[in-house]
Amino acid sequence: MAEGPLRGIRILDLTHVWAGPLGTRILADLGAEMVKIEAPYGRGPQKAVYTPIGGWIGGEAGDEPWNNNAIFVKLARNSRSVCINLKSEPGRATLLKLVEVADVIIENFSARAMPSLGLDYDTLKSTNPRIIYVTMPGYGSYGPYRDWVAFGPSVEPMSGITNVTGYDKEQPYNTAMALIDPIEAVSLTAAVVTALRQRERTDKGARVEMSLHEAGVSYSGPWLIEHQLGGDIEPIGNRHPQMAPHGVYRCLGDDEWLAVACRDDGEWASLCATIGDDLDPLADLERRRSDGVIIDTAITAWTVTRTKTNAAEELQAAGVSAGAVNTTPDMTSDPQVRHRGYFVPLGPFDTPMPGSPMKLNRSSSSDWTPCPKLGADNASILKEWLDYPDAEIRGLEQAGVLLNKPPT
Repeated sequence: MAEGPLRGIRILDLTHVWAGPLGTRILADLGAEMVKIEAPYGRGPQKAVYTPIGGWIGGEAGDEPWNNNAIFVKLARNSRSVCINLKSEPGRATLLKLVEVADVIIENFSARAMPSLGLDYDTLKSTNPRIIYVTMPGYGSYGPYRDWVAFGPSVEPMSGITNVTGYDKEQPYNTAMALIDPIEAVSLTAAVVTALRQRERTDKGARVEMSLHEAGVSYSGPWLIEHQLGGDIEPIGNRHPQMAPHGVYRCLGDDEWLAVACRDDGEWASLCATIGDDLDPLADLERRRSDGVIIDTAITAWTVTRTKTNAAEELQAAGVSAGAVNTTPDMTSDPQVRHRGYFVPLGPFDTPMPGSPMKLNRSSSSDWTPCPKLGADNASILKEWLDYPDAEIRGLEQAGVLLNKPPT
């Protein structure tokens, strides 16, 4: 596995979709020995009857479409794959054997799923008292929403985030990208590291429960406090309550834009000197907010004569916070990103994959490994972790407990 501070920590990953797999990818990037316990249909069916979200790696389904699911491939690097039919008794027994020698097990099924498989925390704890069990049901394991179906775009508005997204209070905006999934993914990594640290002190495992819903609520804290203090909370578009001007401005070219965030009076004075309009460099924040339309018009008159890159460079040279609004192609070709080697080419087509924002001494992407094929490590994990003989592994394969492709 990858070198990193978590090397030697064994994690069983039963997660799916985005929040869980992104969190486990971060842990794997940090060196954890990540073993994905996959369902036979977890990557899709044998035949490409539909195009998955994100499409196919290389642009085509190929001979093994289940192994070319782009989103799955992106999230499953630095891991190993064991495909087990957990609905069979031998499959369940095999997982419990793996739990005996694991440090952490993570799942983000519904609140009913693991108990229905006979894999609730009490069962896992009796198998391994030091196991750290992380469960991530959409609304938690108790409460009136316990059994509700949870999906990022529908949970997000319930978290309060849409209270401040959009341009007016009559029509709040959903981000449409399940923003709370990556929020929970980062929370997951903190929870696992914290639980491991606690186990060092107590020599006991723990049950860690996370909720997709509450992950979003946790990011609404400032607005909740403002509401409690009697403040007026409403969407304000690209504006900012403590900065002005603050917005996105059209530049030279087709649908090209520049973001500007004037943090203080000093930046405002520098902005006025740079764009050369009849703006008052001594205007305070309150006046700049009240004159927002006039100021935005003046900035746009300057930005439309420049490319977004040149405009950003001019403002940055003057000490003004500004940056180009990048599309995905812009981001992958950005000179800063390329210089730091953020995107890492992995997989059969050397597709650039998002790297890690964390730069650690003695740890890099040079030893990262691409997403394994479904069930690629069935035999090796059962041998290394459990010392299973070849005959027992073949028996599980013949019984349909271990698989390396979806059933027909």
